[in-house]
Amino acid sequence: MPNMTPKKTPMPSQDPKVRAHNFLEVSQGYSAEMAQNEAARCGDEAAAYDIIADASSLPAVCGRVCPQESQCEKVCVRGIKGEPVGIGRLERFVADWHNAQPERKIKRPASNGRKVAVIGSGPSGLTCAGDLAKKGYDVTVFEALHLAGGVLVYGIPEFRLPKDIVKKEVDNLIALGVKIETNMVIGKVLSIDELMEEYGFEAVFIGSGAGLPRFMNIPGENLCGVYSANEFLTRTNLMKAYKHNALTPIMHAKKVAVVGGGNVAMDAARSALRIGAEKVYILYRRSEEELPARREEVHHAKEEGVEFMMLTNPVEILGNEDDFVRAVRCEKMELGEPDASGRRRPEEVPGSEFILDADCVIMAIGTSPNPLIKSTTKGLDTQRWGGIIVDENGRTSREGVFAGGDAVTGAATVILAMGEGKTAAKAIDDYLSGK
Repeated sequence: MPNMTPKKTPMPSQDPKVRAHNFLEVSQGYSAEMAQNEAARCGDEAAAYDIIADASSLPAVCGRVCPQESQCEKVCVRGIKGEPVGIGRLERFVADWHNAQPERKIKRPASNGRKVAVIGSGPSGLTCAGDLAKKGYDVTVFEALHLAGGVLVYGIPEFRLPKDIVKKEVDNLIALGVKIETNMVIGKVLSIDELMEEYGFEAVFIGSGAGLPRFMNIPGENLCGVYSANEFLTRTNLMKAYKHNALTPIMHAKKVAVVGGGNVAMDAARSALRIGAEKVYILYRRSEEELPARREEVHHAKEEGVEFMMLTNPVEILGNEDDFVRAVRCEKMELGEPDASGRRRPEEVPGSEFILDADCVIMAIGTSPNPLIKSTTKGLDTQRWGGIIVDENGRTSREGVFAGGDAVTGAATVILAMGEGKTAAKAIDDYLSGK
């Protein structure tokens, strides 16, 4: 029988007061009964995983971190007179169900004898690698860090995306025949030119992400206790720096100011709470309506005790006599006329400056691609800000070299990066098969 309720089946989650002090996953997932109940709001759930896996190489990831509310669920007809079907929640369920079934073996396709290199094991690189492996290509992924997963491993906290989930998705690609080479900084250890001219790779996909942090260039950003969100999250997620015996420790601050309003800012703020901060503030220069973070992440952050200071802009970070952060000088803002992005431009309110006590500041205002690959690759055109220039199929200015994800767009969403990896995989197949 169809389920005609206008509301989604609620997602079980940890109590906010408990989860704010641990790194266990916040959303606990549907039971089989809940999944069947939610799927009945739409229709037949049979063979769901096989259908999803045909289009996505990372369904267990997408079901957790993608903004379903503004993508697939946005066009669900059940959303016309109520809430849409919980497509993301169901995707998570069927992916987790599949990964728990050892008898569901992944069949490795027959090799077509062609070699492709993928630089970066983030969402765009893994997607490109998976799609090409399904077509029989001999794919090797080169990852700069010691674990595969890219931003899925170093950027997104455990409480949103458990790392064993990422490992399982990577293992599924390895079962398809994808090779993973870690600790390989392309541009240092090997260049793209060497991969193609000496190692026999006929095409290269660049999915190296956007790992170069941006700062505001305000006074005090060089003080001890100022982090980029990239460093803070990498130390926390990948290196477990919050543990007492960590080799790369991180500051256990009491009052943390996070500058920015995207998902990365929410991740940093919520991680700071779990490390032991007593007060965590989000400083954002526009209103809550303009926050780019997912509504779910904002909701969870508020539940856990993060304080949101809207229409607030830091202008100076103040230090003590030992050059550690002691406070942030801020100014209040108001929204004026729309700027080039269509959003109302934040403007300073004269005489509104105030001092916010803080002993740690985390800058989460965006990232850009590292220039290493550009500087070591012949004939690769980039934007002035560093993004690799591609056509609509992911082709770069260099013959046989393709790119996608944050290396092209700058910091964006996981699903956008995956889409560009998929587009490039098709273009690589067309290129090498002479279509």
